[in-house]
Amino acid sequence: MSTKALAGLSLRPMTAQDLARAEDLSRDHQWPHREEDWAFFLSIGEGLVAERDGLVIGTIMAWRFGPRVATLGMVIVDKAAQGQGIGRALMEAMLARLEGMSVVLNATAEGLPLYRKLGFAEIGCIHQHQGPAPVVPLAALRPDERVRPMGPADADIADLYSRASGMDRTALVAALMARDKGVVLTRDHVPVGFAMLRRFGRGWSIAPVIAPDADGAKVLILHGLAQHTGTFCRLDVSDESGLSPWLAELGLPRVGGGIKMVRGPAPVEDTAFHVFGLTTQALT
Repeated sequence: MSTKALAGLSLRPMTAQDLARAEDLSRDHQWPHREEDWAFFLSIGEGLVAERDGLVIGTIMAWRFGPRVATLGMVIVDKAAQGQGIGRALMEAMLARLEGMSVVLNATAEGLPLYRKLGFAEIGCIHQHQGPAPVVPLAALRPDERVRPMGPADADIADLYSRASGMDRTALVAALMARDKGVVLTRDHVPVGFAMLRRFGRGWSIAPVIAPDADGAKVLILHGLAQHTGTFCRLDVSDESGLSPWLAELGLPRVGGGIKMVRGPAPVEDTAFHVFGLTTQALT
Protein backbone atom coordinates (compact mmCIF):
# COMPACT_ATOMS: atom_id res chain seq x y z
CA MET A 1 0.00 0.00 0.00
CA SER A 2 1.57 3.30 -1.08
CA THR A 3 1.78 6.01 1.59
CA LYS A 4 1.87 8.57 -1.21
CA ALA A 5 -1.33 7.18 -2.76
CA LEU A 6 -3.09 7.43 0.61
CA ALA A 7 -1.85 10.96 1.31
CA GLY A 8 -4.63 13.25 2.44
CA LEU A 9 -7.02 10.33 3.01
CA SER A 10 -9.02 10.14 6.22
CA LEU A 11 -11.37 7.45 7.47
CA ARG A 12 -14.33 8.28 9.70
CA PRO A 13 -17.69 6.79 10.74
CA MET A 14 -20.46 7.01 8.17
CA THR A 15 -23.36 9.33 9.01
CA ALA A 16 -26.76 10.02 7.50
CA GLN A 17 -25.26 13.05 5.76
CA ASP A 18 -23.06 10.70 3.69
CA LEU A 19 -25.89 8.68 2.20
CA ALA A 20 -26.61 10.82 -0.84
CA ARG A 21 -22.95 10.62 -1.84
CA ALA A 22 -22.93 6.88 -1.09
CA GLU A 23 -25.84 6.44 -3.48
CA ASP A 24 -23.90 8.33 -6.15
CA LEU A 25 -20.93 5.98 -5.72
CA SER A 26 -23.09 2.88 -5.93
CA ARG A 27 -24.87 4.22 -9.01
CA ASP A 28 -21.52 4.89 -10.71
CA HIS A 29 -20.74 1.19 -10.21
CA GLN A 30 -24.18 0.21 -11.54
CA TRP A 31 -25.32 -1.05 -8.16
CA PRO A 32 -29.09 -0.53 -7.71
CA HIS A 33 -29.13 0.72 -4.13
CA ARG A 34 -31.32 3.75 -3.47
CA GLU A 35 -30.59 6.26 -0.73
CA GLU A 36 -33.45 4.61 1.20
CA ASP A 37 -31.61 1.27 0.99
CA TRP A 38 -28.41 2.85 2.29
CA ALA A 39 -30.38 4.46 5.13
CA PHE A 40 -31.84 1.11 6.13
CA PHE A 41 -28.40 -0.49 6.11
CA LEU A 42 -27.01 2.24 8.33
CA SER A 43 -29.96 2.04 10.74
CA ILE A 44 -29.13 -1.57 11.57
CA GLY A 45 -25.36 -1.51 11.18
CA GLU A 46 -22.27 0.67 11.01
CA GLY A 47 -20.18 2.17 8.27
CA LEU A 48 -16.94 3.95 7.50
CA VAL A 49 -16.16 6.38 4.71
CA ALA A 50 -12.87 7.34 3.11
CA GLU A 51 -12.64 11.08 2.54
CA ARG A 52 -10.15 13.26 0.69
CA ASP A 53 -10.37 17.03 0.32
CA GLY A 54 -13.85 16.96 1.83
CA LEU A 55 -15.19 14.44 -0.71
CA VAL A 56 -16.25 10.88 0.19
CA ILE A 57 -14.46 8.53 -2.21
CA GLY A 58 -15.01 5.18 -0.50
CA THR A 59 -17.45 3.30 1.71
CA ILE A 60 -17.71 0.10 3.74
CA MET A 61 -20.43 -1.24 6.04
CA ALA A 62 -20.80 -4.05 8.59
CA TRP A 63 -23.60 -5.65 10.57
CA ARG A 64 -23.24 -7.60 13.84
CA PHE A 65 -25.53 -10.59 14.24
CA GLY A 66 -24.87 -11.69 17.79
CA PRO A 67 -21.50 -11.64 19.58
CA ARG A 68 -19.63 -13.98 17.26
CA VAL A 69 -20.66 -13.30 13.63
CA ALA A 70 -20.82 -10.19 11.44
CA THR A 71 -21.38 -9.58 7.76
CA LEU A 72 -19.56 -7.00 5.67
CA GLY A 73 -20.43 -5.25 2.43
CA MET A 74 -20.98 -2.07 0.43
CA VAL A 75 -17.24 -1.82 -0.20
CA ILE A 76 -17.10 0.84 -2.91
CA VAL A 77 -14.28 3.09 -4.09
CA ASP A 78 -14.74 5.99 -6.51
CA LYS A 79 -13.61 4.83 -9.96
CA ALA A 80 -11.20 7.75 -10.19
CA ALA A 81 -9.48 6.67 -6.95
CA GLN A 82 -9.21 2.92 -7.54
CA GLY A 83 -5.85 1.19 -7.37
CA GLN A 84 -4.59 3.42 -4.54
CA GLY A 85 -5.12 1.02 -1.62
CA ILE A 86 -8.29 2.75 -0.39
CA GLY A 87 -10.38 -0.43 -0.44
CA ARG A 88 -7.75 -2.24 1.62
CA ALA A 89 -7.54 0.65 4.09
CA LEU A 90 -11.32 0.53 4.57
CA MET A 91 -11.30 -3.24 4.97
CA GLU A 92 -8.50 -3.23 7.52
CA ALA A 93 -10.20 -0.49 9.53
CA MET A 94 -13.54 -2.31 9.61
CA LEU A 95 -11.97 -5.67 10.39
CA ALA A 96 -10.21 -4.04 13.36
CA ARG A 97 -13.64 -3.00 14.63
CA LEU A 98 -14.86 -6.58 14.23
CA GLU A 99 -11.83 -8.15 15.91
CA GLY A 100 -12.63 -11.57 17.37
CA MET A 101 -15.71 -12.12 15.20
CA SER A 102 -16.19 -14.38 12.20
CA VAL A 103 -16.90 -12.13 9.22
CA VAL A 104 -18.97 -13.22 6.21
CA LEU A 105 -19.16 -11.39 2.88
CA ASN A 106 -20.14 -11.95 -0.73
CA ALA A 107 -17.30 -10.95 -3.03
CA THR A 108 -17.32 -9.62 -6.55
CA ALA A 109 -14.72 -11.02 -8.89
CA GLU A 110 -12.85 -7.69 -8.62
CA GLY A 111 -12.69 -7.84 -4.83
CA LEU A 112 -11.73 -11.51 -4.57
CA PRO A 113 -7.92 -11.07 -4.62
CA LEU A 114 -8.00 -8.48 -1.81
CA TYR A 115 -10.29 -10.56 0.38
CA ARG A 116 -8.08 -13.61 -0.03
CA LYS A 117 -5.06 -11.58 1.06
CA LEU A 118 -6.98 -10.47 4.15
CA GLY A 119 -7.66 -14.05 5.22
CA PHE A 120 -11.09 -14.75 3.72
CA ALA A 121 -11.81 -18.22 2.35
CA GLU A 122 -14.43 -19.18 -0.25
CA ILE A 123 -17.36 -21.20 1.07
CA GLY A 124 -20.05 -20.88 -1.60
CA CYS A 125 -21.52 -19.15 -4.61
CA ILE A 126 -24.48 -16.77 -4.95
CA HIS A 127 -26.69 -16.43 -8.04
CA GLN A 128 -28.52 -13.15 -8.70
CA HIS A 129 -31.80 -13.42 -10.61
CA GLN A 130 -33.84 -10.43 -11.68
CA GLY A 131 -36.20 -9.00 -14.27
CA PRO A 132 -39.92 -8.45 -14.76
CA ALA A 133 -41.73 -11.06 -12.69
CA PRO A 134 -43.08 -13.70 -15.09
CA VAL A 135 -46.55 -15.19 -15.00
CA VAL A 136 -46.07 -18.19 -12.71
CA PRO A 137 -48.11 -21.31 -12.00
CA LEU A 138 -50.10 -21.68 -8.82
CA ALA A 139 -48.01 -23.12 -6.01
CA ALA A 140 -48.81 -26.77 -5.31
CA LEU A 141 -49.53 -26.83 -1.57
CA ARG A 142 -49.39 -29.97 0.51
CA PRO A 143 -52.64 -30.87 2.31
CA ASP A 144 -51.25 -29.53 5.60
CA GLU A 145 -49.69 -26.37 4.13
CA ARG A 146 -50.88 -22.79 4.13
CA VAL A 147 -49.36 -19.46 3.12
CA ARG A 148 -50.76 -16.57 5.14
CA PRO A 149 -49.92 -12.90 5.67
CA MET A 150 -47.30 -12.13 8.28
CA GLY A 151 -48.55 -10.28 11.36
CA PRO A 152 -47.20 -8.68 14.55
CA ALA A 153 -47.59 -11.96 16.40
CA ASP A 154 -45.07 -13.64 14.08
CA ALA A 155 -41.94 -12.19 15.67
CA ASP A 156 -40.88 -15.73 16.60
CA ILE A 157 -40.04 -16.40 12.95
CA ALA A 158 -36.72 -14.70 13.72
CA ASP A 159 -35.73 -17.96 15.38
CA LEU A 160 -36.15 -19.79 12.07
CA TYR A 161 -33.85 -17.32 10.33
CA SER A 162 -31.30 -17.43 13.15
CA ARG A 163 -31.19 -21.22 13.06
CA ALA A 164 -30.99 -21.34 9.27
CA SER A 165 -28.15 -18.81 9.03
CA GLY A 166 -26.18 -19.56 12.19
CA MET A 167 -26.49 -15.86 13.10
CA ASP A 168 -28.73 -13.98 15.53
CA ARG A 169 -31.29 -12.43 13.18
CA THR A 170 -33.68 -11.15 15.87
CA ALA A 171 -32.97 -7.45 15.36
CA LEU A 172 -32.90 -7.79 11.56
CA VAL A 173 -36.30 -9.51 11.42
CA ALA A 174 -37.78 -6.87 13.74
CA ALA A 175 -36.47 -4.13 11.45
CA LEU A 176 -37.81 -5.85 8.34
CA MET A 177 -41.24 -6.46 9.89
CA ALA A 178 -41.48 -2.79 10.89
CA ARG A 179 -41.22 -1.65 7.26
CA ASP A 180 -42.05 -4.52 4.91
CA LYS A 181 -44.78 -7.06 4.22
CA GLY A 182 -44.27 -10.77 4.43
CA VAL A 183 -45.92 -14.17 4.27
CA VAL A 184 -45.55 -17.20 6.52
CA LEU A 185 -45.52 -20.84 5.44
CA THR A 186 -47.21 -23.15 7.94
CA ARG A 187 -47.49 -26.92 8.12
CA ASP A 188 -50.12 -28.28 10.47
CA HIS A 189 -50.59 -24.65 11.56
CA VAL A 190 -46.95 -24.41 12.73
CA PRO A 191 -44.75 -21.72 11.08
CA VAL A 192 -41.92 -23.43 9.23
CA GLY A 193 -40.81 -20.66 6.86
CA PHE A 194 -41.39 -17.14 5.63
CA ALA A 195 -40.57 -14.64 2.93
CA MET A 196 -40.49 -10.84 2.92
CA LEU A 197 -41.65 -8.76 -0.05
CA ARG A 198 -39.53 -5.62 0.02
CA ARG A 199 -38.95 -2.47 -2.01
CA PHE A 200 -35.29 -2.56 -2.94
CA GLY A 201 -33.18 -1.14 -5.71
CA ARG A 202 -35.00 -1.06 -9.04
CA GLY A 203 -38.19 -2.72 -7.84
CA TRP A 204 -39.08 -5.52 -5.44
CA SER A 205 -36.96 -8.09 -3.67
CA ILE A 206 -38.37 -11.39 -2.45
CA ALA A 207 -36.03 -11.74 0.48
CA PRO A 208 -35.22 -13.30 2.77
CA VAL A 209 -36.74 -16.66 1.98
CA ILE A 210 -36.46 -19.18 4.81
CA ALA A 211 -37.91 -22.68 4.53
CA PRO A 212 -37.30 -26.26 5.68
CA ASP A 213 -36.88 -27.53 2.12
CA ALA A 214 -36.84 -26.49 -1.52
CA ASP A 215 -40.53 -27.28 -2.00
CA GLY A 216 -41.44 -24.86 0.76
CA ALA A 217 -39.12 -22.21 -0.66
CA LYS A 218 -40.72 -22.56 -4.10
CA VAL A 219 -44.19 -22.07 -2.60
CA LEU A 220 -43.06 -18.83 -0.95
CA ILE A 221 -41.26 -17.55 -4.05
CA LEU A 222 -44.18 -18.34 -6.37
CA HIS A 223 -46.48 -16.44 -4.01
CA GLY A 224 -44.19 -13.40 -4.13
CA LEU A 225 -43.78 -13.43 -7.90
CA ALA A 226 -47.53 -13.81 -8.39
CA GLN A 227 -48.07 -10.64 -6.33
CA HIS A 228 -45.82 -8.63 -8.67
CA THR A 229 -46.36 -10.03 -12.18
CA GLY A 230 -44.70 -7.75 -14.73
CA THR A 231 -42.91 -5.73 -12.03
CA PHE A 232 -39.13 -5.78 -11.67
CA CYS A 233 -38.21 -8.41 -9.05
CA ARG A 234 -34.93 -9.74 -7.68
CA LEU A 235 -33.84 -12.86 -5.80
CA ASP A 236 -30.36 -13.83 -4.61
CA VAL A 237 -30.03 -17.57 -4.02
CA SER A 238 -27.16 -19.83 -3.04
CA ASP A 239 -25.79 -22.41 -5.43
CA GLU A 240 -26.48 -25.16 -2.90
CA SER A 241 -30.17 -24.22 -2.78
CA GLY A 242 -30.61 -25.66 -6.28
CA LEU A 243 -33.11 -22.90 -7.09
CA SER A 244 -31.12 -21.06 -9.75
CA PRO A 245 -32.05 -23.34 -12.71
CA TRP A 246 -35.70 -23.37 -11.55
CA LEU A 247 -35.84 -19.56 -11.43
CA ALA A 248 -34.35 -19.35 -14.92
CA GLU A 249 -36.93 -21.85 -16.21
CA LEU A 250 -39.70 -19.73 -14.67
CA GLY A 251 -38.48 -16.76 -16.68
CA LEU A 252 -36.39 -14.88 -14.11
CA PRO A 253 -32.89 -14.94 -15.61
CA ARG A 254 -29.59 -15.13 -13.79
CA VAL A 255 -27.70 -11.87 -14.32
CA GLY A 256 -24.71 -12.26 -12.02
CA GLY A 257 -23.75 -13.33 -8.56
CA GLY A 258 -21.02 -13.37 -5.97
CA ILE A 259 -18.63 -15.59 -4.07
CA LYS A 260 -19.48 -16.25 -0.43
CA MET A 261 -16.44 -15.97 1.85
CA VAL A 262 -15.69 -16.12 5.56
CA ARG A 263 -12.82 -14.97 7.76
CA GLY A 264 -12.76 -17.15 10.83
CA PRO A 265 -14.99 -20.14 11.63
CA ALA A 266 -18.06 -20.37 9.41
CA PRO A 267 -21.44 -19.91 11.15
CA VAL A 268 -22.99 -23.20 12.26
CA GLU A 269 -26.35 -23.61 10.53
CA ASP A 270 -29.25 -25.74 11.74
CA THR A 271 -30.00 -28.30 9.02
CA ALA A 272 -33.73 -28.22 9.81
CA PHE A 273 -34.10 -24.82 8.12
CA HIS A 274 -32.32 -23.15 5.23
CA VAL A 275 -31.75 -19.67 3.79
CA PHE A 276 -33.04 -20.06 0.24
CA GLY A 277 -33.11 -16.33 -0.53
CA LEU A 278 -30.66 -13.79 0.88
CA THR A 279 -31.96 -10.59 2.47
CA THR A 280 -29.30 -8.83 0.40
CA GLN A 281 -25.84 -9.90 -0.67
CA ALA A 282 -24.42 -7.48 1.92
CA LEU A 283 -26.53 -8.74 4.82
CA THR A 284 -26.46 -12.34 3.42
